[in-house]
Amino acid sequence: MAEGKRKPELGRGERVLPGVYRLRLPLPWPGVPHGNAWAVAAGDGIVLFDTGIHAPGSLAQLERALAMCGLSLEDVRLLVCTHAHSDHYGQAATIIERAGCELWMHPNYEHARRWAEDPDAALLRRLEIARQSGVPEEPLRRYAAERGSDHESGIAAIVEPDRALVPGVVVNTDLGPWAVHETPGHAPSHVCLFQPERRLLISGDHLLGRISLYFDYGYSPDPVGEFVRSLDVAEALHARLCLPGHGRTFTDVHAHIEGNRALVAERLSAVLQVVSTGEPLTAFEILPRVYGSELPPMLAQWLLTETLAMLLHLEVTGQAVRLPGEPERWAAAG
Repeated sequence: MAEGKRKPELGRGERVLPGVYRLRLPLPWPGVPHGNAWAVAAGDGIVLFDTGIHAPGSLAQLERALAMCGLSLEDVRLLVCTHAHSDHYGQAATIIERAGCELWMHPNYEHARRWAEDPDAALLRRLEIARQSGVPEEPLRRYAAERGSDHESGIAAIVEPDRALVPGVVVNTDLGPWAVHETPGHAPSHVCLFQPERRLLISGDHLLGRISLYFDYGYSPDPVGEFVRSLDVAEALHARLCLPGHGRTFTDVHAHIEGNRALVAERLSAVLQVVSTGEPLTAFEILPRVYGSELPPMLAQWLLTETLAMLLHLEVTGQAVRLPGEPERWAAAG
């Protein structure tokens, strides 16, 4: 079916284990049509892990998914967010208002605050990063025009967590306690939650069923390095079943960790090879030489962010150098 004629996604809920429910919630992004929240039984209600994006009709989609599991928003006793991206934190404010529950989330969520509190400034910052990366003015003007009336953050309101979700904190449920493990890289605020007796891992976007990369560029010194170190954290848990932020559950957790390591290494090698072959290049010039020239606009935006994150890691590890200018260019070190 053509992309423009695809039927709208609907919220869906299903039980994956006794006391564990997958809530599949619609997303507006090409190639990422839905994401997961997870409901876990806890006493006379549930702990809700993640929220879905805030958009017209989004709360009704969450309620629809919950109802398919025999649950409601009023059953939420605690809201836990794996990270502060809009598809995982966006509906926190409305859920808390309806359920009267607390929010637990990692304290390093400035990346969400900047976007939600001033979308115009966040858009300008994104355009400036693109301009400094060598993106020509015409596509920048087109992007600004397309987003000018449609750059809502996907976050209903910034809600400060009632408790910082950091190591040592335990989320109690009927399945037992879930321990917090910091796993930055995808986002500075990212954590995974692990239930050791059952070896269950709520992985957010750190590990997904389909191996793919995304780094929240510009908010930490080296998101790629952080992500790789976070893979070590996940590997040490020896999880048996992963409950990811997108897609279905999976059991081959170690293979997914190795797959992510291999993909990061492959991309780093490709970027380094490009910057080693001749004159200094902008990130925009590097992009098609690594990923190909026929890229849909949305994918090209994401991959430019990935390229910048890879270049930053190569700079931090002494393998590439940034040449200041308008725009910036990159070359191999030495």
